[in-house]
Amino acid sequence: MTPAARVEAAVALLDEIIEAAAGGGAAADTLIQRYFKTRRYAGSKDRRAVRDLVYGVIRALGERPANGRAAMIGYARAQAPELLALFGTDARGPAALVEGEPEAAPGSAPKWLTAKFAAEYADAGGLLAALAGRAPLDLRANRLKTTREAVLPQIPGAVPTPHAPDGIRLAESVNVEDLPVYNDGRVEVQDEGSQLIAAACRARPGMVVIDLCAGAGGKTLALAADMASSGRLVACDTDRQRLSRLGPRAGRAGAVIETRLLDGGREEQVLADLIGTADVVLIDAPCSGTGTWRRNPEARWRLTPQRIARLTALQAHLIDIGVRLLRPGGRLVYAVCSLLPEEGRLQADAAAQRHPELIPDAGGAQILRPDREETDGFFIAGYEKPC
Repeated sequence: MTPAARVEAAVALLDEIIEAAAGGGAAADTLIQRYFKTRRYAGSKDRRAVRDLVYGVIRALGERPANGRAAMIGYARAQAPELLALFGTDARGPAALVEGEPEAAPGSAPKWLTAKFAAEYADAGGLLAALAGRAPLDLRANRLKTTREAVLPQIPGAVPTPHAPDGIRLAESVNVEDLPVYNDGRVEVQDEGSQLIAAACRARPGMVVIDLCAGAGGKTLALAADMASSGRLVACDTDRQRLSRLGPRAGRAGAVIETRLLDGGREEQVLADLIGTADVVLIDAPCSGTGTWRRNPEARWRLTPQRIARLTALQAHLIDIGVRLLRPGGRLVYAVCSLLPEEGRLQADAAAQRHPELIPDAGGAQILRPDREETDGFFIAGYEKPC
């Protein structure tokens, strides 16, 4: 592909991503994979160049653009003026620029979200800039099979993460799927912040532990390592497809995990035999994902106030279920990969009002930030249920 053809491919992909963001369609990664499956002429260098350009444009624009061409022009004028010279130079590239045509404005987030961050954080500008950056790739050494010290020398360029005791940070060029330590289950892909959520649960061998929103099971597998596969670990989710991916991962990791599919609205019936039995309940609740914008930058374009309202209602519902699952002396951990106050601080305050019997952790809630802890953005609150 010529340089101009790469720009045109990026514009076409941006059109698809913008449309999907407006209508709740597939994620950018999925759309990029589909695009190149039908374009075998694009080599690996072309695919990487187009992908990098697409994500560069997305990261640079806070508001959802009108279309891919406006997005590309706005990005080029702000950050890559050399791209403007490619317009109108190649039949396979973008058409020539027209005076006065629309262009997207640079920014870190939609204005209504920027206002929320500014109201909550004195240093919101630095935080939003960090969320617009690129995330590192982190692994977790699986203590069911190895230690961090044992696997570090086997991964080129790998270094320990600064906070999580089993965390490993990779050099950008490493392909995880080519690593023997990944294929035999000695390491798992997991952001360091996610590892710290699992650590906050304080799961130990012999406990009854329930991961109420397990998804594909990254945190569940970390809990299994903390439990040394001793006790009872139950992974729950409403998404059958996501939950089905946990079985193969658990097998590779050497973990013993029960799974339960939660039928929406019938959670308590499905979990009736577990009420009052859990030593630990983890609620890594569905959320806006504002803390993961480094990995999913187009997620900024998908959010609406209405969606956040639906999510906060669901989060409160899950906390209420989690409290009922706890035994006396049990521990509940509520976490979201969000930095919005209504999903974090305000949600925790509301939970404390509904359940005054819960005792918050002495140190208070944790907020993890990419500009400070170098993790994805998370809110983590722990509680103990009195005996």
